[in-house]
Amino acid sequence: MARRQVWREDWWTPARAVPSPNFGPRPEGVAVTLALIHSISLPPGEYRGDAVERLFTNRLDADAHPYFEGLRGLTVSAHFFVRRSGRVLQFVPCGQRAWHAGRSQWRGRENCNDWSVGIELEGLEGQPFEPVQIQKLADLLRALRRRYPLAEAVGHEHVAPGRKADPGAGFDWRALRKALRGAGPHLPVLERRKA
Repeated sequence: MARRQVWREDWWTPARAVPSPNFGPRPEGVAVTLALIHSISLPPGEYRGDAVERLFTNRLDADAHPYFEGLRGLTVSAHFFVRRSGRVLQFVPCGQRAWHAGRSQWRGRENCNDWSVGIELEGLEGQPFEPVQIQKLADLLRALRRRYPLAEAVGHEHVAPGRKADPGAGFDWRALRKALRGAGPHLPVLERRKA
């Protein structure tokens, strides 16, 4: 039986490709070593619509909802979007630089967009995510680790503290660690809660 091709160039074949115009080249010689996990829903707390897809492809109607007015003219993207159903969409090839982190820093390096892959989870910071999302995220991180020198996965909150809080307290890093079964990138050290 032939092995299924998992990557076609820098596109992950299990994901539905939805090309975004919002990307650029990575700096020469810079490898993908970081996965940045975000959360998003548009409008906040509403799921199953196509607003995130429209935002990342510059087709969001800013007049369709009062919240969208603040997004008018915004040109952003992520590499991946994991729906609450577990369905994965890919907007930017991983070899290119998506526009997801903004002003950011990790381990003394500025501008995380240059060396990271952005993964948005459909959800709201502080709210729990679906188990199927965690499993699909683990599948994606393992695939990325096999293809790129991906060393770590952290949240947007870790690279832009005080400015961003996603994926937030509702994201279960322990569940992700368990789903990775030791085959993924390093995750943030989880603080023990004091009794």
